Amino acid sequence: MMDGVDIPQGELADVVKRLRRIEGQIGGIVKMIEDGRDCSAVVTQLAAASKALSKAGFAVVSTGMRHCSTNEDGEEREVDLRELERLFLSLA
Repeated sequence: MMDGVDIPQGELADVVKRLRRIEGQIGGIVKMIEDGRDCSAVVTQLAAASKALSKAGFAVVSTGMRHCSTNEDGEEREVDLRELERLFLSLA
C-alpha cells in the first residue's frame, strides 16, 4: 500500500474477490500438474493467473492513488509521484 496510508478495507472489496478467484485458479493449476496435464495447458493457466494477479496489484495501487489524492474533506492533496511510479514498476 501507499507509504503510511491505510486504504479502507471496503475500498478493496473487489480486489479481495479477484484474489479469491486467483486463489482457486492456482489450486486448479496445482491439480493440473499433479494430474500430469499437458505442459502447454499448465503454462497457459499460469500466464492467466499471473495476468490476473498483476491486475489486482494495479487495482490496489489505483485505489491507493485515489485515496491518497484527497483528504477527508474531499480536498486535493499532493501525491508522491515517485512512490506511485515505484509501486507501478514493482508490478512489471
